[in-house]
Amino acid sequence: MLRGKVKKVIADRGFGFIRPADNGPDVFFHCTALPVKSDIDTLEEGVAVDYETEQTNDGKIRASRVCPV
Repeated sequence: MLRGKVKKVIADRGFGFIRPADNGPDVFFHCTALPVKSDIDTLEEGVAVDYETEQTNDGKIRASRVCPV
């Protein structure tokens, strides 16, 4: 798993972005990547998370299996 910190959360739209610990490009995540969909309401900027990535059908990278540490 990779590690990063939540950079931004747009809870009312159900998504956010993670800043990877290795300072790579920010990674998009959707609320469905969280263990419980409602967890997005409790995520705040700066919270450490573990995550995996996957490639979407259009070739973009997004986070999957996002878990607050």
